[in-house]
Amino acid sequence: MRLATQPNSTKRRNRIKHSTSISTIMMLFLFLLLLVHKAIVSNIALVDAFSTTALISRRAFIVNKANISPSSSLSIRKRRFSRQTIVTRTTSLLPGPDLATKQNEDEVDADAVNVVLVTGFESFNRDLYEKAGALLPPECKINLKVFADSDIRSPPDPSNNEFSRALRKADIFIGSLIFDYDDVVAVASLLPHVRGPRLVFECATELMSFNRVGKFNMENTGDGPQGPPPAVKAILSKFSSGKEEDKISGYLKMLKVGPDLLKFIPGEKASDLRTWLESYRFWNQGGMNNVKAMLQIITQRWLLESQNGEKEKLAALESLPVPQLEVTPDIGLLHPLLTTKEGTTRFASNPKSYLEWRLSSECYAEADRKGFTLAPKDAPRIAILLYRKHVITNQRYIIDLIRMFEEQGLMPVPVFINGVEAHTIVRDWLTSDHEINGVEKGTIVRDSTYKANEAVSVDGIVSTIGFPLVGGPAGSMEAGRNVDIASHLLKSMDVPYIVASPLLLQSIPMWKSNGVLGLQSVVLYSLPELDGAIDTVVLGGLVGDKIALVPERVRKLCSRLKGWIGIRRTPPSERKISIMIYGFPPNVGAVGTAALLDVPNSLEHLLRRLHEEGYNIGDFATDPDATGQSLVAALSILCQDSVIAAGVDRMQKAVEDRMQRARDGDATVPETLARPGGGLGGAKVAGKEMNFDDLEKMLGKYMMKKVRRAWPESERGPGVNSKGEMVASGLQLGNVWITVQPLLGVEGDPMRLLFERDLTPHPQYCACYEWMHLPEVKGGHGVQAVLHLGMHGTVEWLPGQPLGNDRQSWSDELLGGIPNVYVYAANNPSESILAKRRGYGTLVSYNVPPYGRAGLYLELANLKDLVNEYRTAETSSSSRKELRDAIFASCEKAGITSDVPLSSFDNSHADASIQSVSDEAFDLWVSSVATYLVELEERLFSSGLHTLGSKPTEKELCSYLNAYFKDKLSEDEIEDVIASVQRHSVSRATHDAWWHSVLSWLHEFPQNFMGEVTPSAGNTNIVDSTKGDSKREAADIVTLLSKNTEELDSVINALNGGYVLPAPGGDLLRDGTSVLPTGRNIHALDPYRMPSALAWARGERAAEEIIKQHQSSNNGAFPETVAVTLWGLDTIKTRGESIAIVLALVGARPVKEGTGRTVNFELIPLNELGRPRIDVLASLSGIFRDSFANVVDLLDDMFERAAASDESPDMNYIKKHALELEADGTERPAARLFSNPPGDYGSMVNEVVDNGDWDKSESLGEIWTGRNSYSYGRKEGGGGTRSGTARPDVLNKLLATTERVVQEIDSVEYGLTDIQEYYANTGALKKAAENRKKSDESGQKKKVALSVIEAFGGGGATGGGTDVQVKDVEDVLRLEYRSKFLNPKWRDAMLQQGSGGAYEVSQRFTAMVGWAATAEVDNFVFDQAAERYALDEEVAKKLQKSNPEAFKNVVRRLLEANGRGMWETDDDTLERLRNLYSDADDLIEQVASSFR
Repeated sequence: MRLATQPNSTKRRNRIKHSTSISTIMMLFLFLLLLVHKAIVSNIALVDAFSTTALISRRAFIVNKANISPSSSLSIRKRRFSRQTIVTRTTSLLPGPDLATKQNEDEVDADAVNVVLVTGFESFNRDLYEKAGALLPPECKINLKVFADSDIRSPPDPSNNEFSRALRKADIFIGSLIFDYDDVVAVASLLPHVRGPRLVFECATELMSFNRVGKFNMENTGDGPQGPPPAVKAILSKFSSGKEEDKISGYLKMLKVGPDLLKFIPGEKASDLRTWLESYRFWNQGGMNNVKAMLQIITQRWLLESQNGEKEKLAALESLPVPQLEVTPDIGLLHPLLTTKEGTTRFASNPKSYLEWRLSSECYAEADRKGFTLAPKDAPRIAILLYRKHVITNQRYIIDLIRMFEEQGLMPVPVFINGVEAHTIVRDWLTSDHEINGVEKGTIVRDSTYKANEAVSVDGIVSTIGFPLVGGPAGSMEAGRNVDIASHLLKSMDVPYIVASPLLLQSIPMWKSNGVLGLQSVVLYSLPELDGAIDTVVLGGLVGDKIALVPERVRKLCSRLKGWIGIRRTPPSERKISIMIYGFPPNVGAVGTAALLDVPNSLEHLLRRLHEEGYNIGDFATDPDATGQSLVAALSILCQDSVIAAGVDRMQKAVEDRMQRARDGDATVPETLARPGGGLGGAKVAGKEMNFDDLEKMLGKYMMKKVRRAWPESERGPGVNSKGEMVASGLQLGNVWITVQPLLGVEGDPMRLLFERDLTPHPQYCACYEWMHLPEVKGGHGVQAVLHLGMHGTVEWLPGQPLGNDRQSWSDELLGGIPNVYVYAANNPSESILAKRRGYGTLVSYNVPPYGRAGLYLELANLKDLVNEYRTAETSSSSRKELRDAIFASCEKAGITSDVPLSSFDNSHADASIQSVSDEAFDLWVSSVATYLVELEERLFSSGLHTLGSKPTEKELCSYLNAYFKDKLSEDEIEDVIASVQRHSVSRATHDAWWHSVLSWLHEFPQNFMGEVTPSAGNTNIVDSTKGDSKREAADIVTLLSKNTEELDSVINALNGGYVLPAPGGDLLRDGTSVLPTGRNIHALDPYRMPSALAWARGERAAEEIIKQHQSSNNGAFPETVAVTLWGLDTIKTRGESIAIVLALVGARPVKEGTGRTVNFELIPLNELGRPRIDVLASLSGIFRDSFANVVDLLDDMFERAAASDESPDMNYIKKHALELEADGTERPAARLFSNPPGDYGSMVNEVVDNGDWDKSESLGEIWTGRNSYSYGRKEGGGGTRSGTARPDVLNKLLATTERVVQEIDSVEYGLTDIQEYYANTGALKKAAENRKKSDESGQKKKVALSVIEAFGGGGATGGGTDVQVKDVEDVLRLEYRSKFLNPKWRDAMLQQGSGGAYEVSQRFTAMVGWAATAEVDNFVFDQAAERYALDEEVAKKLQKSNPEAFKNVVRRLLEANGRGMWETDDDTLERLRNLYSDADDLIEQVASSFR
């Protein structure tokens, strides 16, 4: 066993032989180090510990070089250092004695050297630095002032606080881990006051340039080379494996030998550089004695220069013993029991030696002696990656973490690293059963760096480092750069990869009250998710200056690990899983629906695949009559109130009765239940009835107390039987339990759950989840994993922390420790963040349905023919004149005159007969009508629904490519590409089958030497046989779309406890092939890189068009206030276009630092802007608020500066309105960022509209206002109010001055008319602003315009351009209704989807009423909607047969629209609709009453 023991008595001296080659290397080494400030430091940032570098800078560093110069060097006497003695180090993990106390600011020794030391993000080492300073010899007496980053700008006057006063008097400055922009500016402004050396370690690159020791400095003197020359690069390669991803760790190794090499290079600059490197080396090694040595070295250096010839003092200084470097390994393993006889810590040199010790009798004997609990020898092994700096500074949480893992039955393999070597540990030191088997079979080839004699097999990986796996903190410089390397390593391992860590930037109370904020969220969530990390758990945080764990959170982490490992260790035939589908909102036919997904068919595909993998699903797979439609129909029965009231025991009979009625031809029962066995494949009802006492046993007293307080015995919510018991029910197929997720709210009171801050899910919601995963031995159902099928459920939206679940977060409680495999739409990376972070979802993405082009139909097709006939007729022909009336009449009937008004072309005849319009004007008008028809004909829509794991047909492939390439590729060219790909695929499959047989033969041959299998050449042949980039891209798209089968593959692998490959979320039209194939663990983007360059260009253009649009309808006047909606989804998919629109309206621009991260929003001078600053009311979605906290802070800061700027209020409407608010005594008059209460989501307007529980449309605006009155930003959230502050006065003022609202639409699939959220948020915001307008003489209030920007387009055709069209909401609504909702092509595609398609139709009727209430919907839309769906007998029958509740809602919304004055129609139509509604209601009532 190789264990590194470090006795203090051991001394090691490095001896370097002199040779010509070594001298050359040393000279090159010196040159390299002198380039540090130009290239390596700026790009690598001397990473270690928590060096988040520019990631943590919030804004660019802007310093006036005339006033602040890092280059002023002192003339420093050359110091002759003898060769330094290096000793290995013994580390104690126990707290040291209190050696010193903090000096009072007024008690300063005038003869001592004034040293200011800033710990930055290592505030937990503050005490260590103070104690080390007190241990210096008398000859190096110092007045040491130690500050944390929080002290730099401490109130009340940051410019004259203790820190600034100390730095102005400082002789020496030492700073580390300073990154925050404001801190950087504050420190940089004071550093010129420092008289002597300035040591800046691992800080923002802008501060690194202030390093100075004698003649050595790191000032960037101009545009020099951005990296070392080839010869120096060659030296760098000697310190690493030669791989690109290993260069950073190699550089750190090189820095550590630098001082020894520099001893042989003459000259003051080399000596000064060596002093800096020695100081850095001592600091990097850490620990009391090393810190003391660093302070001694730099103090000696300063004193030797400042004694002015005092020989006695100089002699005393030079006679001081040379500090000894105590060395701790860069990488090693530790354990509380791994100690010397004296009790000091030993470090294992590699995992294998560690595991040999851990499994040895020595270890178990030591555990018995100390009463230490060890996990069993066969316990799951978990690699834990730890910060070396935390280990060597004796952070107690490290030992506590290891101890708690052992107590929870997990065997830790704790590896400490500097931070940049995580990937090398996974690659070289870790393996897994999956990888071992793959190597044996020849399907996996390990890297050549793999160390077989040192590696161990593990069952999971936990990183406490965060950041990207490759490069750690330095890897965050270019987010995602090495994702492929990381995902390759993790895929080879195929074990859970979890990031879990205590918060190093937040205290535990701050986390508990605010959630995980800002930079910490990027470190723990955003960046690791790029690598496919799952189940992030916050383990604790700061308590004062110390890091502490919350034991309950460590237990949560262990329970989730055991959940993943437990299901992997269970044979598939014995695994018990739950599949959860959705049924919200109630009573509208929503059971078995999900966004863009055919749930019944997907469920069927999933079950059959589970059977193939060996899962026990009863008789479903072998029953030819079994269908997913039948399962959904049966589950719908279990959701009916009358069935629930009768209890679980009678549910099976209810299902069987419906099956019999279906066989008898009862039209009220879904026809699919008439199949033999009901088409259920032997599925039986399985459920449980629970009372409050049962629920308390599962929840525990603490959480149950909340439930009892919110839901008294008399008010238990839905899902309760006639006895008052909570009912959990579903269908059992072997070991698979299929159920419908409980309703979230209370029907008739949808806002109850989210309006009250401490409210809980209703009891039945809690009971269903708790019983589902409770072990059978404790009375539960014993499910080992849950699969949420489709987008999206509600468990991730439950009350709790916005980010960073704690014990009081309901999603954390209800999911327990079971894996949550979440099948989610690939084009929604926004809401998927909640599923991943709050709901512990391992996401598996599914593709969007094929796209279709709207084409023209019925009256529109007729109009096109008339227009073509008119334009091709002879100018003087009589037929041409006769066509005028026909064209105009057709336009009026189709509502086209609203989109292309004739009066715009001939104002003088606006009210005259069509025949009085001049030929020239009419020709221009007809030309515009033709253009509009072309636009309408080419509009895209999402056709039908996707089935999980299904390959697209040739027809569907054509539709994808047509939508993507538009006119770049013809139909024939597209068909040729598809045929070529398919031929190539067949050839490839044949080759792969042959090659597989060869590999099998070679594997069995005992003495073969298997080489690496050459990867597939992809579509190379196709590329060669086609022409142009478009065909090449088309071939790639076809190949990737054909991999839809990987959706089911990934579901299976996730249920195996394996790793799911990560990929960015998005859609094909906008993002191209980057979002394919699906079946991936989708993630969002780095929030610190928004807006992107393209998003900024498009946002600027959009702002210009918005202003022009407003001026054209307001006599050239500028809008004073524009409300802009900022949603997570469009922000992610457009890379921040809506943010850019806000900036451009205000007159600001993003400022980025060297790594491309946005760190400030700079106000553009008014003389450059050339117009007034527009005030902006930013309406934030809850997801945007929680996911982009850094952007919220930057925007808030921008508005504050704009309000306080020295500008005229006439040219700065932000300032104008702020002054008016201030005059009224309003607090924070510059607040501009408003959203829901902290931790809550949604305006609730859609719930009110869905229930019909509203009177006037104005009330919808007031509901929105009440739900969005919380202000957010860096100056909000004080006083324990979490992270927001209610400021209704400011919101009302902004609403009163709002003249226009702006909304971006990011995808074809989710248009204004497709989902409820648009009218519920943007429409209701518009109404709220209108409510605050003064009435005119007629009593009418001024309308507030709504500008819509469609930010989607084909990646091969229109994507990537800066052309931006801004349209009024009424125009977009008409376009969408014509191209989709009223289009027979879209309707028929939905009707083919059964109950799910009928539900989609139904929801668009509800949205239509919502838009009519908050904006305006033309009468022809209601007319044609009634004709297409309700009054068309054939369509009505299909809808009613597929989903009776959905059809009832269709008719109900039409009658509601008429009743509310939204739609005018004749009495005959209304009578027909009333009869249809009565019949539909009777049918549904008949179904419900049949089981009472």
